[in-house]
Formats: sequence, C-alpha cells, structure tokens
Amino acid sequence: MQFLFMSQLHDLYIQLPWVAAHRGKQARRAIDEQKRRIYPKEKIEAESALVCERLEKSVHFQQAKVIMAYFPVHNEVDILPLIRKYKNEKTFLFPALTHGSHKMKARVFHPHTPFQKNRFGIPEPDTEEYTGTIDMILVPGISFDKKRWRIGRGGAYYDRFLKKYRRSFKVGICYDFQLHEDVPHWIKDVRMDRVVTPTIIIR
Repeated sequence: MQFLFMSQLHDLYIQLPWVAAHRGKQARRAIDEQKRRIYPKEKIEAESALVCERLEKSVHFQQAKVIMAYFPVHNEVDILPLIRKYKNEKTFLFPALTHGSHKMKARVFHPHTPFQKNRFGIPEPDTEEYTGTIDMILVPGISFDKKRWRIGRGGAYYDRFLKKYRRSFKVGICYDFQLHEDVPHWIKDVRMDRVVTPTIIIR
C-alpha cells in the first residue's frame, strides 16, 4: 500500500508544470549540447560569419552604444570578430560571475583587456563592473525556439541578469540546428526580443 502511494505521489510530482519543463529542458539540452560540441570547425567559422553579418546589418546593433557580448566556448557562435571590428566605436561588456553566489554581472571590455577563466572555464574580463544602461545584450544558449524562448546551461545566471535589464534589447544567438518549433520554458524564464541564426531572424 505504501509503495502504491509513493508511486502515485511520484507520478503526480513529475506532472507538475515546472517539473515537466525542467525534465524537458534537460532532454533538449543534452541533445543540442552534444551536437554543438562536435560541430565541424569549417561550419562554425562560416556560420558565425553569417550571424555577425546579420547582427551588423540590424538597426538595433547600429544604434546601440553599449552592447553586452559573450566569450564563445564549446563551439558557440563566434561573435568576437564583430567586437574587434567595432571596439573603438561602441562600448562592449562581457558577463562575469559573482563569487560565492549564482549571480552574473557585466564588466567593461577594453582593447587590451586581460581575461581569466571562471569556475566553469569561461573567460571573463579582469576589469571594472558596469552598472549603467545596456542597449543590446547578445545571449548565447543551448536551444531556442521560434517563439524566442531559450534554454541555457541550467544555472539561470542569464535569466536573473536579464530581469534586471528588461529594457535592453535581447538577442539570442545560435546555429540553425539549435532552433526548434517549441522548447520547454517556465514562468521564470526570460524571452528574447530576437533570435538570430546563420539563415534566419526570429522576431
């Protein structure tokens, strides 16, 4: 009797919306992360160039004065050439983790900024923290969908950060295979304003 009760309780638990979303995210994340890590180098270079071209031509990028970028790891779309091209015309920021917490902050990028790897092996600029207005935030992710929802690495660092910058224009960056019709999401997730791939822009 007790086993039957526990089994029924478990069945009810996994049907809860946030639990179902979490399990769905884990499954989607595992597939797309593996695909990205084995993505051929020549495709990474060619498709990253296409994404940079689409970003560069966008009105929001052209008008933005302060842009938060990211340092690509594990074969993420490489946006660094775009940053190098406009480093003297725009202020670029990079994310950095706050020690001892699950929060993320923005740090200013300078042409000769030294980078140090954080506890996840992601390079961060060793510069001052930025607390002003951010016009555009370029957001990496594991998966996105055509409704502009995003699945990240699972730590919710970006979601917490983006909620503080609701007025910033948020652009999800990914390859075509990372874009789906729908991905699981929950009320605490933050939706992108755009999603840009090598071949399409989702508005």
